[in-house]
Amino acid sequence: MSAHLMNTYARLPIALQHGRGVWVWDADGRRYLDALAGIAVNTVGHAHPRLVSALHDQAGKLIHTSNLYRIPLQEQLAERLCAISGADAAFFCNSGLEANEAAIKLARLHGHQRGVARPRIIVFDEAFHGRSLATLSATGNPKVQKGFEPLVEGFVRLPLNDADALHAARSEPDVVAVFVEAIQGEGGIRPAHAEYLRLLRRTCDAQGWLLMIDEVQCGTGRTGKWFAHQWADVRPDVVAMAKGLASGVPIGALLGYGAAAEVFGPGQHGTTFGGNPLACRAALETLAIIDDEGLLDNARRVGGWMLEQLRAQLGALPGVVDVRGAGLMLGIELDRPCGALVAQALDAGLLINVTHERVVRLLPPLILRQEEAEELLAKLVPLIQRFVAVGAA
Repeated sequence: MSAHLMNTYARLPIALQHGRGVWVWDADGRRYLDALAGIAVNTVGHAHPRLVSALHDQAGKLIHTSNLYRIPLQEQLAERLCAISGADAAFFCNSGLEANEAAIKLARLHGHQRGVARPRIIVFDEAFHGRSLATLSATGNPKVQKGFEPLVEGFVRLPLNDADALHAARSEPDVVAVFVEAIQGEGGIRPAHAEYLRLLRRTCDAQGWLLMIDEVQCGTGRTGKWFAHQWADVRPDVVAMAKGLASGVPIGALLGYGAAAEVFGPGQHGTTFGGNPLACRAALETLAIIDDEGLLDNARRVGGWMLEQLRAQLGALPGVVDVRGAGLMLGIELDRPCGALVAQALDAGLLINVTHERVVRLLPPLILRQEEAEELLAKLVPLIQRFVAVGAA
C-alpha cells in the first residue's frame, strides 16, 4: 500500500491486473470470478472486444472538447437514452453522485420557480445517494453522515414502502419532490415495492411533486429491464443513472420527463468533463452490446435462476434472514455482520461485497453465463452455510 494515498478505503490485499469476461487476474496470476463488476459498473464484463475497439478508435480521434461546443456523440446518446426510458431530455455528468446532485438542484429550482422559498424533498431511511454534502444529507445512513455535520437542510425522511407514513407526509410544508431508489443498493438490496412506486406516482400527481428515481446502481439493464422502475410500469419525472452506463468509463446522466426536462436553463448547471466524446462513445457501445447480445434477457434468466437456487439452498437456514433482488442484483441478508465473508470468498477465487453490514451483495456483469453462475454459487453457498452454522452451533 502506498503511503501517499489518503486513508479513505479499507482495501483488500490484492491488485487486479487484467480481466476477460467475468474473470479477473491479480498480480500473482490468481484468477477470480467477478461477482461484483466494480460495484455494478462493468456491465459487459472485462475487455469486451467491441468496447475495447470502440475506446481505441475514439481515443485516436477525440477524447475531450468541453460543453462549449456541440458533441454529436452526446446528442446520439441522449437520443438513445430517451428512446429506452421515455424521457424527453438528458444532462450528462461524471458519476452517480453528480447525477443525484443535479436531481436535487433541479427539484429545488423547480420549487423556486413555483414560488416555494425553501423547497423540501422527501427521501427514505437506508437510502444512499452519494457523498457530496447534499447527497450525503439525502442519504439515510447516520454512519456515513457522522463527522460531516452540519448537513444540508431541506429533506424529509420516511420509511420505505410505508403507505401510512407517505400519506401523513402530504401535510408537510414546502415539499416539491420525492427522491427514491427503485432498489436500495448500499441499503442492502431493498426494493421499493411495485405498488409503493405506483402509490408514489399517484401521490406526486395529486400533490404537484416531482417523482425522482435514483437508478444509479439498479439501472442500465441490471434487473432485466433497462430501468428497475419499469417493472412497476411507472413514469417518473426525473431519473438519475451512472455506474454501468459506460462499462467503466466515468459517466452519469440525469433524464428529465415532460416539464422536468425544461427546468434548467443555460448557466444553471454544468460540468467540464461530463458527456465528453470518449465517455459517450463507451456508453453508446455498452447500450448496443446489451441490445445485440440479449443481455436484458440474460439478466432476467440467469439472475432468476440464481435467486431461485439461493432461496432453495440458503433460505431455510437459521441465520439467513432473506434472499432478495431482481435480475443480476441480488442480496443475501444474514442475522449478523458478515464482512468476514469477503476475505473468505477471495480465498475461494470469488469477488463479492457485503453492504449494510449483514447483506452479501452480488452484482456480476450482465454477460454472466449459466455455467459461470453455477460456479459462482458452488463457491459462495458453502461459505455462507459454514458461516451461519458457526453462529448456530
